Amino acid sequence: MNQKDTRKETLEFNKLQKKLRRNVGNAITDYNMIEESDVVMACISGGKDSFAMLDILLSLQKAAPIKFDVIAVNLDQKQPGFPDHILPNYFESLGIPYYIVDKDTYSVVKEKIPEGKTTCGLCSRLRRGTLYSFAEKIGATKIALGHHMDDIVETMFLNMFHGSRLKAMPPKLRSDDKRNVVIRPLTYCREKDLIAFAEQREFPIIPCNLCGSQENLQRQNIKAMLIDWDKKTPGRVESIFKSIQNVSPSQLADRNLFDFNELPLDRTTERAEYEFKEAEVSSSNIDESMFIDVTNI
Repeated sequence: MNQKDTRKETLEFNKLQKKLRRNVGNAITDYNMIEESDVVMACISGGKDSFAMLDILLSLQKAAPIKFDVIAVNLDQKQPGFPDHILPNYFESLGIPYYIVDKDTYSVVKEKIPEGKTTCGLCSRLRRGTLYSFAEKIGATKIALGHHMDDIVETMFLNMFHGSRLKAMPPKLRSDDKRNVVIRPLTYCREKDLIAFAEQREFPIIPCNLCGSQENLQRQNIKAMLIDWDKKTPGRVESIFKSIQNVSPSQLADRNLFDFNELPLDRTTERAEYEFKEAEVSSSNIDESMFIDVTNI
């Protein structure tokens, strides 16, 4: 690679890095994710997304107008073949505080779930419970997860298609017991940008050991659908995400979210006056192909 190509690549990377930092900063601000003196427990799985999240949080930590701490935490679920040396070595190279939590949830899931059945539900609950408890143990006030915009949109369709629920992943969530707050700093980031960022930063990615469960296969189908949409109509995923931020309960059908029983008329206000102007259209300007012959319907 010549000097010109190297310079161009550097410029492109700097542009991408600024974009991701800006997106993360905006998400943190919009949803008040991180506050003064927060202790943020960054959950690092070894995938591109959590590596990018940690990298950007550490960068923002240096420039932020508030002071907060970042602690890296990895949950070692004892999956066969997991390279347990990679993350400790990486954290130590950064010189940041970290913990490796050993919890054999893999064996529990294999024991409880019959062969061929989806393991995602139980695995997720065990993982979430372990991380919540550990966050309290180390005094973390926020739990940061590496879900991005694509994850959020995929989850919405996954719930719609297979759970009959209009539900996604919120940028910020308080646990049901109100003891922990989960944040998703990558909420405004696209996966394709994170892939490019991870390649440039050369993170020590640990390959995902897909269990082949039903949910993962369904999610991959939805991911493929969104990728196809995005190719045909760039910006489609961003538009879908913005719709999650712009909800009109009265235009949906959830009786718990909106009271359709009590819709009293209010005719005390004056009726709006509309002016109608008749269009002057000659018959020669009318395209008969625009009309439908309803007699055959």
